Amino acid sequence: LEKNSTLTTLDLWGNKIGPDGASKLAAALETNSTLMNLYLGVNKIGDEGASKLAAALEKNSKLTTLELQGNEIGDEGASKLAAAVEKNSTLA
Repeated sequence: LEKNSTLTTLDLWGNKIGPDGASKLAAALETNSTLMNLYLGVNKIGDEGASKLAAALEKNSKLTTLELQGNEIGDEGASKLAAAVEKNSTLA
């Protein structure tokens, strides 16, 4: 994703990427300028992964859809995601 110039949708639903996978995706999202839709439902990313994604969302200006259902995200992760969405101008 860091070097991608064509992929606009990535569906990793149910792949159990966990917090480590979410962290790697977050790092790539910080610089990616083409991905618009990211589906990460049922991946057990938890608060740690959600926090990493939240930090990336503050820098990403292309993503318009992010699905995170069923990821065991608690209050801490949800709070960080909510704050990031407020700062992000492209997520609906």
